[in-house]
Amino acid sequence: MATKRDYYEVLGVAKTATKDEIKKGYRKLAIQYHPDKNPGNKEAEEKFKEATEAYEVLSDDQKRQVYDQYGHAGLEGMGGPGGPGGFDPSAFQGFEDIFGDFSGIFENLFGGGGGSRRRQSGGPGQGASLRYDLQISFKDAVYGTKAEVSYQRNEQCPTCKGSGGTGRKVCSTCQGTGQVRHSSGFFSIASPCPNCHGEGSSIENPCHDCGGSGVLKKRQKILVTIPAGVEDGRRIAIPRQGDAGPNGGPYGDLFVFIRVRPHEHFERSGSDLYCAVPISMTQAALGAEITVTALNEKKIKLKIPAGTQHGKLLRIRDEGVPVANGRTGDLYIKVIVRVPTKLSSKARTFLEEYSRLEGETSDPQPIPLSDLHE
Repeated sequence: MATKRDYYEVLGVAKTATKDEIKKGYRKLAIQYHPDKNPGNKEAEEKFKEATEAYEVLSDDQKRQVYDQYGHAGLEGMGGPGGPGGFDPSAFQGFEDIFGDFSGIFENLFGGGGGSRRRQSGGPGQGASLRYDLQISFKDAVYGTKAEVSYQRNEQCPTCKGSGGTGRKVCSTCQGTGQVRHSSGFFSIASPCPNCHGEGSSIENPCHDCGGSGVLKKRQKILVTIPAGVEDGRRIAIPRQGDAGPNGGPYGDLFVFIRVRPHEHFERSGSDLYCAVPISMTQAALGAEITVTALNEKKIKLKIPAGTQHGKLLRIRDEGVPVANGRTGDLYIKVIVRVPTKLSSKARTFLEEYSRLEGETSDPQPIPLSDLHE
């Protein structure tokens, strides 16, 4: 699969660009690569699609924020560019408000999938997907947990079953298109119909409970299963827990983004865990057996070989992060040799004798750098 270019690079704007600058950059590219100006030119058509995809993300505040934080991967599942299944022509609905004279281009490029933003005759539509940021502990991220999340969503009105009321008819102002157009020089500007608010139809007898919207705002609580080994920034999709669709349409999804709090003593690299443990000079020199407390509070016996150097990594197998296929990573212990800052007179005497026996020098010579990486 080809790597997508950065959306800001595509439009030729800085990451701090305003909406007007983004719109200007897109307009320039769209006019340049419009298929009507480049008939039969597949390269121009692809550039037009690329520019349109970039504009659709960067002109949307929510999608732009997600893209700025997580790049293309963060947009997966939100609908539109980068979502499941790849390129989504319906993501480009509504671009006529920038290029009204390009009406028909979306049908030509995408087989008629994106020519109008209205739902046919007020039919049901997919509900919006929602985002929830969940912060969990480092330990819960490693071993998994269950967390209750509480959020607000639009639920289908029980009185009208999401229809909004009775007596739906085609809007007389826009004739069912959901849009009204205004000529402005070279461009024909489209805007949502002020009468039906882009629906293309209106209800003569609105539901008294939901006011004709077909939905009611309610607080939802669900229990989310966090799998073992989840990483910071991971997104968990929960089907049909987003907003209710208009006119009785299906619910959107809920996307839970995981934020992992750092641990005081442990770090993670892939499926492996790392921590540092102090030992004394004598334990390092003579060797010893110590007890290490793992992340899950398990007590593990660890043998310190004689002559262990400061900073050496010792591995404890299968005490890391659980990953796929039942495999578990390892736990690495970094040995920190503690040098005493205060000595008793007896201890000082012993060390001075040790220094004499070892023939320690006050003129040490550099050692090969390769020895530092052993």
